[in-house]
Amino acid sequence: MANIKFITDSAADLPPALREELGIQVLPFPIVMGEREYQDGFDFTPEEFYAMLLEAPQIPTHAQLNPFLFLQCYEQAAQEGYTDLIYVSINSKGSSTHHNALQAREEFYEEHPELRDRLRVHIVDSHSYTMSYGWAVAQGARLAREGRSVEEILAYLEDWLSHVRVLFAPLDLRFAKKSGRVSAAAAFMGEALGLKPVRTKEAADGSFQLVYLGDGVTSFQLELTWLRDRTEPYNLGECEFHLAFVTDCYEAMYQKHKEMGCVCFENPKMGIYFISDPDGYWIEIVPERL
Repeated sequence: MANIKFITDSAADLPPALREELGIQVLPFPIVMGEREYQDGFDFTPEEFYAMLLEAPQIPTHAQLNPFLFLQCYEQAAQEGYTDLIYVSINSKGSSTHHNALQAREEFYEEHPELRDRLRVHIVDSHSYTMSYGWAVAQGARLAREGRSVEEILAYLEDWLSHVRVLFAPLDLRFAKKSGRVSAAAAFMGEALGLKPVRTKEAADGSFQLVYLGDGVTSFQLELTWLRDRTEPYNLGECEFHLAFVTDCYEAMYQKHKEMGCVCFENPKMGIYFISDPDGYWIEIVPERL
């Protein structure tokens, strides 16, 4: 009967309780934030990470998992008497980690040719991220406990990973702004007005990008255009032609915009004020009952 060891990386986002319950080894990606290096999935919880991310001046960086680390994993598995090792990796198109695992397997069998038939190393490309492949690893470990064969488990993994899809819907654009994935104007609209991207369109040559923002309640959409080659500022005229947003929480919005430093004009007699986006466009904020 096969004795199977399951390994994945921390990008699979397997909860600690689940990986401990099923005996899955998780290799943490090193993350550098400021001057400190952390082990992803071990040195902080997701909640702590997002709090740290808000305070960080720049988006943290991470390094790929190197061949030496995988070589150690293979040697340890052989010493512990496993007959098969299944490693499900982060998307190979987004990280060289998958390639490093393959390279380490070649080196492992070159250094230990006698182990080629005693320990079979199976490396599976998830083609995905987060729990979309973490779940598959957990299910694979459950199948092994039920006595399923390695071939059945690998077939399950390949089937799942070839059909799973990830839908990404950001609830906060501050992180995307730091990473450069959205324009400053789109991030401003998200933070100041609560609008979120609902769809995007990009030119094949990258010369422009359209971002459509919605409020998640009505069918309203605001289209923002980013032009790659434009360096000069837009001619905004006198901003007499502008957007206006009606809100039922006027005082709270006013306080938030004051804290953001984006209030550019106030008209207390009319009970309205204006904010200015990063490109200089004025947006009028109107209470629901004016």
